[in-house]
This record gives sequence, C-alpha cells and structure tokens, in this order.
Amino acid sequence: MGIYNELYDFAARAGALEGYVYPRSGVDVSYLPEWADHIVEQYHRLPAEAREEIQSLFDGTSGRAIVSLIPLLGEEHEVIRKLKSIRVGKLPGSADDFDRKR
Repeated sequence: MGIYNELYDFAARAGALEGYVYPRSGVDVSYLPEWADHIVEQYHRLPAEAREEIQSLFDGTSGRAIVSLIPLLGEEHEVIRKLKSIRVGKLPGSADDFDRKR
C-alpha cells in the first residue's frame, strides 16, 4: 500500500472512531481495543515526516475521541492509554472542541 493510501486509511479510521464514540448511547465498547490497536499500529507505520505534518490535526481528532471515551471506560483503560500514547499535548476540553490550530 502506498503512503497516500496508508495516510487516508489511518485518517479514516481515526475519524470514524471519533464519530462512533461521540457522546451518545449505544456505543459497543467491545470493538474499541482492536480499533485502538489498528490506529496505533498505522500511526507508527507512517513516515515520521507524515506524522509530524498531521500531528496537530490528529491530536484534535483523537483527543475528542478520548474525551468521549473517558466517561465510558475510565482514565486508566487500555484503549485510553493506547490512544494517549500517540498524542502530543493536553486533551481538549470537550468532545465538541473543534478549535483547529494549523
């Protein structure tokens, strides 16, 4: 798979996770450990230059997902720890924090 395909696939998975866990009822948490694993693995497969380029955008997407998940899973859950491991900076204030810094 080429780098652009990898980047698109990574972004699609991260964005889908954010949308899936956005505060609402009916989140099936059984999918989340494998989903987080795939995101972390894909993140590490991206070239460093690509990660640096998208990091601030990814931090927003993953941060909103994490903030949505903490009430369901708790701060110390494996999914939360895995997603936090590939973030930089502090978490957004809410799942609705769409302040983009470029």
